[in-house]
Amino acid sequence: MGVEVHGLTKFYATGDGLLAARLVAERLRATWPSLPGLAVLGIGHAAPYLDLWRNGAARCVALTPAHLGPPPRNSPGALAAEEDSLPFPDLCFDRILLVHGLEMAENARRLLREVWRVLKDDGRLLVVTPNRRGLWAHAEHTPFGHGQPYSPGQVTRLLERHLFRVERRDSALYVPPFAPFLRAGAAWERSGRAIWPARYAGLAIVEAEKDLFAGMPAGRVAVARQVLADA
Repeated sequence: MGVEVHGLTKFYATGDGLLAARLVAERLRATWPSLPGLAVLGIGHAAPYLDLWRNGAARCVALTPAHLGPPPRNSPGALAAEEDSLPFPDLCFDRILLVHGLEMAENARRLLREVWRVLKDDGRLLVVTPNRRGLWAHAEHTPFGHGQPYSPGQVTRLLERHLFRVERRDSALYVPPFAPFLRAGAAWERSGRAIWPARYAGLAIVEAEKDLFAGMPAGRVAVARQVLADA
């Protein structure tokens, strides 16, 4: 999909990447302030964000889809697996964060089917994806400028088609994706949230829960997978 894990890791080690991660993390913390005793799964490249909840959560697992390459080194709880065959039992995570995952997916339908399977019935999914109307989706010098961007409405409709019910929509990265602006990122975010429509923000953030009344995901098939014993 144009970006591998080493590229993502390299970006988040730069000054621009650290500033962008801080701005995104503020919105994730606003949605999930703390997750005491919960099991958390991050899919895509979630390592820069899982530290928000690692101290209180029962466990945090960062899973890198195999087509993005090996997981980053020195990342606690990191592993790699095929996105359509997650190595976990059914109903084993309370919260799932999908960041650098949906837009990089080789098959979004299969990925969301697996997310539905491993998420507990009362669990929550948080999707972070480049907003196709925002500047960041077109900034190829950042990982948000690669893969398939989505508008907030497209994310909502995609989740609803795969048996999730959207509960909340948010946005992040109103600041332009260039160093001079990022240095004043906090001011840009405050003013952007006040005067710009969310549909023009750099990232769409959507929280959803399973729609249990819609039944099981359509086209569900048995997939061979190796389940981790301690998941």
